[in-house]
Amino acid sequence: MVNKMAQRDIEEWVPKTRVGKLVKEGFITSINELFQNVMPIREPQIVDILLPNLKEEVLDINLVQKQTDAGEKSRFKATVAVGTAGFLGIGEAKNLEIGPAIRQAIIHAKLNIAPIRRGCGSHECKCGGLHSLPFKVSGKCGSVRVFLKPAPRGLGIVAAKTVKTIFKLAKIEDVWSWTKGHTKTTVNFAKATFYALKNTYKVMSPVWDWTRRE
Repeated sequence: MVNKMAQRDIEEWVPKTRVGKLVKEGFITSINELFQNVMPIREPQIVDILLPNLKEEVLDINLVQKQTDAGEKSRFKATVAVGTAGFLGIGEAKNLEIGPAIRQAIIHAKLNIAPIRRGCGSHECKCGGLHSLPFKVSGKCGSVRVFLKPAPRGLGIVAAKTVKTIFKLAKIEDVWSWTKGHTKTTVNFAKATFYALKNTYKVMSPVWDWTRRE
């Protein structure tokens, strides 16, 4: 269920885009319709309505500094991930205060949300469920490269803490992972994982059903 504050924001929301108007008026009732028809998401309220069970996790908060003519200018940089079963988004934002930076990052993550294909691609399992990935994928950001491999049911998430958080948001329960590069850079690590999961839709199976959900 959408919390009371989010519900009030949705009720007061005046859409500025065609997609937003179609969603608010009830002509679009599934986020899958947007991805199938390549319709851009430019307002976070669209995601709030179509994915009411979306969860949020703060991945990283850093103090960044910029040298200006007036001296050093410090701001907080927040990296946030949002997700639910089969969908994931990552966003970043900077602000003079931590709270506003996190809220802005959540908005950016919702605008960047993407479908994640789940499945059971492990030859050790073959249960046909949606607990893992359908095949091997990889993603890269900066010096970090992440490789993901389907795992049998019950194995769990064999990955670092940052990657585990992202998988849990997307409702992926079993997966093997290994990495290359400077993984201590949390932002690049998270983005590389996100790009790897987005790549699950670069190869489309002819029998894949977009509406398939648990």
